[in-house]
Amino acid sequence: MKTILVVDDKANVRQLLREYLEEQGYRVFLANNGREGLFSARHEKPDLILLDIMMPEMDGFQFMSTYRRESDTPIIVLTAKEEESDAVLGLELGADDYVIKPFRMKELHARIRAMLRRADNRLTPATSPILRSGELQLDPDRREVVVANETISLTPTEFNLLHILMRNAGRVFNREQLLDLLAEDGYTGEEKTINVHIRNLRSKIEPDPADPIYVETVFGVGYRMAKQ
Repeated sequence: MKTILVVDDKANVRQLLREYLEEQGYRVFLANNGREGLFSARHEKPDLILLDIMMPEMDGFQFMSTYRRESDTPIIVLTAKEEESDAVLGLELGADDYVIKPFRMKELHARIRAMLRRADNRLTPATSPILRSGELQLDPDRREVVVANETISLTPTEFNLLHILMRNAGRVFNREQLLDLLAEDGYTGEEKTINVHIRNLRSKIEPDPADPIYVETVFGVGYRMAKQ
């Protein structure tokens, strides 16, 4: 059973979230400010934290500034529309995502499931083989990509996309298929964004992005990882 800590100064919000999340099978702890939340997070070791920003005693910013030095537990910020810029600052301080109030419970639950799934994947024991293609190397367990002995920084979506292509070298995927496979890791983008991610990926791993040797375009169909 996954554990979720809800940190919010509004009692009705805390209770509403508790009732819904417990119905979904989660174990839920509540805190009404950042200081109390910090104490609960340290002792209960939650799998995910739902965090309000504007709270008395210790706000969400102060909470993250302290807690992020201790743990990488996923944090989803809950914020009002007029405070959306604060939510963006929260991301810079270490939050993983944010949801605007008022939110639909099903949408929030989808974000929670995606976040927990990514966290579980990150904690999976090292069992996956390292994938290689020419001078390109991908380590699924360390989530590391190396090209010509240089470590390349990829976004999570770019990494997952490259992983799909490399473990199926030679197979052609259309955009819809790639989107479906990315969705298994919590990706919620649109089909048309696949082209953008492919372009960004090529700019990082290809010697000449205009003439790719790794990620090939199969015109009228989709993309594939070249067999080398």
